[in-house]
Amino acid sequence: MVNNQLTETFRAEYGNLVAVLCHFHGIQNIQLAEDIVSDTFLHAMKVWSHKGIPDHPKAWLRKVAVNKFRDYYRRNQTFKEKVKGNYIQSQKQVEEIVLNEQLISDGLLNMIFAICNSTLKIDTQICLALRLLCGFSIDQIAAALLTNKENINKKLYRGKQQLKKYKDSWNQLNPDDYIVRIPPVLRIIYLLFNEGYYSSVSDENIRQDFCWEAMRLAIFMSKQTFLPQKDTFALIALMCFHASRFDSRTNSNGQYILYLEQDKSKWNSELIRKGEYYLAKSANGNKVSKYHLEAAIAYWHTTEAPDKWNNILQLYNKLLTLEYSPMIAMNRTYALALANSVQEAITEARKLNLDDNYYYFWLMAELFRLNKEPDKEIEYLNKALDLVSKNAEKDILKTKLEKANRELRAKS
Repeated sequence: MVNNQLTETFRAEYGNLVAVLCHFHGIQNIQLAEDIVSDTFLHAMKVWSHKGIPDHPKAWLRKVAVNKFRDYYRRNQTFKEKVKGNYIQSQKQVEEIVLNEQLISDGLLNMIFAICNSTLKIDTQICLALRLLCGFSIDQIAAALLTNKENINKKLYRGKQQLKKYKDSWNQLNPDDYIVRIPPVLRIIYLLFNEGYYSSVSDENIRQDFCWEAMRLAIFMSKQTFLPQKDTFALIALMCFHASRFDSRTNSNGQYILYLEQDKSKWNSELIRKGEYYLAKSANGNKVSKYHLEAAIAYWHTTEAPDKWNNILQLYNKLLTLEYSPMIAMNRTYALALANSVQEAITEARKLNLDDNYYYFWLMAELFRLNKEPDKEIEYLNKALDLVSKNAEKDILKTKLEKANRELRAKS
């Protein structure tokens, strides 16, 4: 129980404490901030195991972190020698630190915007966000991204070295600076959620912890009232709709369950309502972002309206004009099959010509299944199997292949 509580609190507070300590000590000392926070949680693990969880665990952790921060200043002779005359004033500022919610909010906001900047590669931003904002361990990040600890440590090291270059400006952004940087921030939150909702590399089907952390960051962003919020609201809506179907996406063995085969009674109605709430809040003005369109698509997937697939098709049409990607084009083709006709969808799918993409062959197999052509379905399932790497997806394809072979034998 203590370990579970500590893990949950650690996730919630790690980024807050690292950010606020960097606020006082400078982002160039980000490793020191991490060390102090890690030491704080080790201390918590020892104390809570013997004395139990305190009534206010977050406040307890914040107090201990501040005390350890003060202790560092008292012990650090090098600091005193280098700053000499400034030491007394700096020490006074350290002694007066009180971690209130506004201070933590300011520190976290600055850290988010420092991490999500164009000078860092996307994969580095993701690693930094998972570590510094969400508190995931190196082992957890490496496992989720299907790499080793050494690679993650290298990315984090290079990323932190880059962040240190902003020591004089990282927490001095004006409102215009924040507004300009909102798109990359939302992009990283979106990618974090997607990596949890459908990992591009890991065999673990759904990393809900990634998804919840992405939602937490998005909701935090939505509370910064001086920032434009429409796109953020739309992103939250998108995540709520997707998260509402978590319990129906896998079976008891952890295997994927495709959308049309999901048990709708397992969909989370509360999250669907929250998604509808945030989608309505995002509908203010004339500008529509990819998050609005994807959220609307996800919304229609939670309904059973007669015009459901036609609405989804029209939204995919708009999304393709805004941002083309092979995956969007394939999803649009599937919607076309259910909204118009399977034959029309097969004709459109062939034009995509994505012969190096196993999802394309999977799509073709599904279209021929809908068209009741098991021989063609088998052909494309085998092509998909030749390219797929994730074991979870191989299992689905093999199950479908067995079923298609049975249907072909019955047909003949």
